[in-house]
Amino acid sequence: MLPIGNDWDAVLAAAFASPQFAHIQSYLESTTDLIYPPAHEIFVALRLTPFARVRVVILGQDPYHTAGAAHGLAFSVREGVRIPPSLANIFTELHNDIGCPRPAHGNLTAWAHQGVLLLNTILTVQAGQPRSHATLGWQALTHPILTALNQRPTPTAFLLWGADAQKKAPLIDAPHHLCLTAAHPSPLARGKFYGSRPFSQANQFLQANGLEAIDWAVG
Repeated sequence: MLPIGNDWDAVLAAAFASPQFAHIQSYLESTTDLIYPPAHEIFVALRLTPFARVRVVILGQDPYHTAGAAHGLAFSVREGVRIPPSLANIFTELHNDIGCPRPAHGNLTAWAHQGVLLLNTILTVQAGQPRSHATLGWQALTHPILTALNQRPTPTAFLLWGADAQKKAPLIDAPHHLCLTAAHPSPLARGKFYGSRPFSQANQFLQANGLEAIDWAVG
């Protein structure tokens, strides 16, 4: 799984050396369970969006638990994979918020390349069992990620979707950041996702701070 191959390696050096991460790595290397995403894709979000380039964080729950869906970017699926209900709802809100046409595919790599860190609070899942790795200890990595981003002087928009993500809000306490919470976009989630207007609010925040807006069009 290691290294990331960019500045995240230095930022997360202590986390990667921790006993908690050693436990995660040992489990993933020894289990016979089918795990998503595959080991080489667990850290795709960090590889595609270096620490210094992060402008927006979209924080979700855990990876898709069906075959062929999860590929290391929260909410994203490869081209050719059917768009999951959660992502379909995201695209509906994207259209309603800023008028983006509905994409023909669900690959959000273009967002990642622009500085949108597509992160889950839990980075792996057992096939067919959502939240099955909720107690595996991934907070040993996700907490340091969010803490490091919070400590940067760069104004950053944090979009926390769902109960698991919202529990991370106390880690975002620097006044120069934007922290927006909403329900998880899953059709099964309770609470309000539609009408939360995260995309326009993130861009308004970035531009107000002299930063380039995100082109949210997926293609």
